[in-house]
Amino acid sequence: MAERVGLSPTPCARRIKRLLSEGFIQRQVVILDQEKLGLDLTVHVSISMDRHTPDRFENFEAEIATYDEVVDCSVVTGQSADYLLRVIVKDMKHFEAVLLGKLTRIPGVTGVHSSFVLRKVISRTEVPLG
Repeated sequence: MAERVGLSPTPCARRIKRLLSEGFIQRQVVILDQEKLGLDLTVHVSISMDRHTPDRFENFEAEIATYDEVVDCSVVTGQSADYLLRVIVKDMKHFEAVLLGKLTRIPGVTGVHSSFVLRKVISRTEVPLG
């Protein structure tokens, strides 16, 4: 990284440490190849809730945070869903287990709509800094 930004390693490391301590860098991660790990299916799942109350949303969010297969969960507007999830699983059988054994059993979930990723066109982790 130091070479890429034109600094020597020591000042670069100090800058990264400062950005971490100030919260600009939340965490450092390794990006794994999900296909090589046998995780061939990515599913976008829209979730609708029965009530829009803080306790209902808090309970849903606490429960969904325990599911390893859910790699992203956002509260959304502009559609009939309340949440949009990104779920990564081995195959359709694995997704069925997550859907029927977990997602539809969460109190308050009234609707689930699944969209299956055929092919990723763009997959970025970078934040656009302009």
